[in-house]
Amino acid sequence: MEVKLDKRYPLAVDIDRAWLVLRDIHAVTGCMPGAELTEELAPNRYKGTVKVKVGPASANFGGDVEVREVDAAARRIRLYAKGADKGGSSASMDLAASLEPGDAGQSVLVGSSTVVVSGKFAQFGGRMMGQVSDLILAQFAGNFSTAALALPAPGGAATGVESTAAAAPAAAPARAKELNAFAILWGLIKGWIAGLFGKRAS
Repeated sequence: MEVKLDKRYPLAVDIDRAWLVLRDIHAVTGCMPGAELTEELAPNRYKGTVKVKVGPASANFGGDVEVREVDAAARRIRLYAKGADKGGSSASMDLAASLEPGDAGQSVLVGSSTVVVSGKFAQFGGRMMGQVSDLILAQFAGNFSTAALALPAPGGAATGVESTAAAAPAAAPARAKELNAFAILWGLIKGWIAGLFGKRAS
């Protein structure tokens, strides 16, 4: 099953600090709950894991991540990741992410991805996968903004060039040890209930 996503997330941080996070694969991974890089195979290739928990059950996906593009001028990166668990499920993701100027000196994180899943996760269907992905990416964007805000602010007037003071690698925020799909499911249920009462009210 294939799911395509196009998202825009306004960030409460300037574009220079946001780029310092986006260009750092370790920081980007740290913003995703349950994700971890475990080995560097080459300057642009890594091994990693994603831990997922549904109630008392859990799964551990292992796979590869390849950084296919880092364009500093356009503030854009492209990643390709694929992995599988011992139960036979597999997934791959082709992701392009970039930054745009936002309002009042802030920024916007723009992402476009194609996700292909097989096995038990494909049984959820495209609509459910889309809703789950929305919740996961919203949490990722919040962590991303937190990581960028933790960096030193660029000094002087904004020039579009990263400041020397902020040139250190970005530090990722503390993340959950695993992606709790039970919490995600509860979020979907609450959204469905809110939508149901909203329709009745109208």
